[in-house]
Amino acid sequence: MTTTTPTTPVNPSRGPSRPLGKPFGGSKLTSRGIANAVVLIAALYTMLPALWLVLASTKNADALFGSDIFSLGDFSFARNLSDLFSMDGGLYGEWYVNSLLYAVVGALAGSLISVAAGYAFDKYEFRHKEKFFGLVLTGVMVPPTVLALPLYLVASEIGMVNTFWSVFVPVLFNPFGVYLARLLSSGYVPNEVLEASRVDGAGELQTYVRVSLRMLGPGFVTVFLFQLTAIWNNFFLPMVMLSDQHLYPLSLGLYTWNSAATVSPEYYPLVVIGSLLAVVPLILAFVLLQRYWKSGLTAGSVK
Repeated sequence: MTTTTPTTPVNPSRGPSRPLGKPFGGSKLTSRGIANAVVLIAALYTMLPALWLVLASTKNADALFGSDIFSLGDFSFARNLSDLFSMDGGLYGEWYVNSLLYAVVGALAGSLISVAAGYAFDKYEFRHKEKFFGLVLTGVMVPPTVLALPLYLVASEIGMVNTFWSVFVPVLFNPFGVYLARLLSSGYVPNEVLEASRVDGAGELQTYVRVSLRMLGPGFVTVFLFQLTAIWNNFFLPMVMLSDQHLYPLSLGLYTWNSAATVSPEYYPLVVIGSLLAVVPLILAFVLLQRYWKSGLTAGSVK
């Protein structure tokens, strides 16, 4: 009896094909190793500055100037923290409160304005609607630093320079927030729900507040976080508008201390630990609201 040995089929145009059940293990391992190496490098690039900031905040001025950051000695975190809030009559605490007012209250009010405007652009038809939205897109492409000087001239004309409102009012209007809110509205709020609400006798404002705004909750949080980050890191506008140190936000206040540190080195540890505390609100905001903004970023991706 003759037995036949199975052979691997050959495609004349492509050459011998690999046997079934035998994947190219080597190439997969190589690709996975390259991907892991890229992720590791990106993680180190992101985390090393943060690690340096945490370690440097525990050192005194001598250790900072001696590049002795990684040593276990010269631990003075508590002293740096005490000096931070007592320097210049407690200016750092005032700067922190100012930043919270500018960023948290400004981002909350600005997000309400942006979501309402984006919702109106998405759900309503009015004359020259797309032209107005084109102006919004133009505002997205204009860097905020370009607008600082015109805003200063306008504020100077109405006597608002060097006041809280000179920094607070301009951050309420965010073209990118309006653009993002329109996209989120189209993904979160079905037109059928609005029609059902109108049939039930609800007015437009009532429909927006009780129905649409609740459905736009994740989108609202997404716009809020974007605006919170932008306002918290805002530097050039306060520098142009303000001359009273008691109105400075953290970004501008720490900049003035860093400039003074060239003459008075005792400011260096305060700038470092002040920068560490300055990132805490942003970290808390993203950690506490991450489940909302993650869903907001994927709105409309799946129909």
